[in-house]
Amino acid sequence: MKILRTVRELRDFTEAMHAENKSIGLVPTMGALHTGHASLVKRSVSENDATVVSLFVNPTQFNNPADLATYPRTEEADFALLESVGATAVFAPSVEEVYPEEEKNTPVHTFDLGQVAEVMEGAMRPGHFQGVAQIVSKLLRLSTPTRAYFGEKDFQQIAVIRRMIATEGIEVEIVSCPIVREADGLALSSRNVRLTPAQRRTAPGIHAALAKGVELSREMPLQQVHDAVVADINALPECEVEYFEIVDGITLQPVSSLEDSSYVVGCITVYCGDVRLIDNICFRK
Repeated sequence: MKILRTVRELRDFTEAMHAENKSIGLVPTMGALHTGHASLVKRSVSENDATVVSLFVNPTQFNNPADLATYPRTEEADFALLESVGATAVFAPSVEEVYPEEEKNTPVHTFDLGQVAEVMEGAMRPGHFQGVAQIVSKLLRLSTPTRAYFGEKDFQQIAVIRRMIATEGIEVEIVSCPIVREADGLALSSRNVRLTPAQRRTAPGIHAALAKGVELSREMPLQQVHDAVVADINALPECEVEYFEIVDGITLQPVSSLEDSSYVVGCITVYCGDVRLIDNICFRK
């Protein structure tokens, strides 16, 4: 497995792959890898000749400096995991390598992300998706992959990236991969390591409440389902719902009934103590 630290090294690697007509899969990550990330890499390895994984904690998508400062960084463990699942190369640059000094003096490019970026995470974290679009577009242009892989836990992010590549004219296949969960239902996340033992015992209640909500949606209006899910989670120790939205799975706009759309998803963000956890569940597809 090659470890690439510079943009030049990444370009040399991908150009060599393309010269041999080899397909490239890209798995963008912020490190602190877990089994969920490993599943993305395995999928890419099975579908491409070469797989590049980026490890980069991107400062431009954090609107909370404390969140950036506490984001876990586990590079050596990440390298070991990636080698074990067959990654061809890892791009692990410094912030200065990704955002050189000359870029800081140029106007910031504003991406046309549309309505999918204005709701939920977009409303709660101003500027977050512009930062996501900035780094993902940069990684896609640098690595010129055939396919790029993203986990569905970040459901809204995938919708934003699909919008971004369409408006920016970037040719790549976006592959969305199912959420990987612990045996007790908790969605795998790099942030889970920050949960206290008591919070870790509580956090699976988020998915349990969502699953109960899907069952309730067969017998009551969605507004009542919404209220029941929020009440159940807020009753958990140290848990508080930031938002829960039941939306069209393509436009991400709210729906009032399952009959409003053929694809309905419930998206939620919960603070468990000071750890911000996101999850989602499909109501109808």
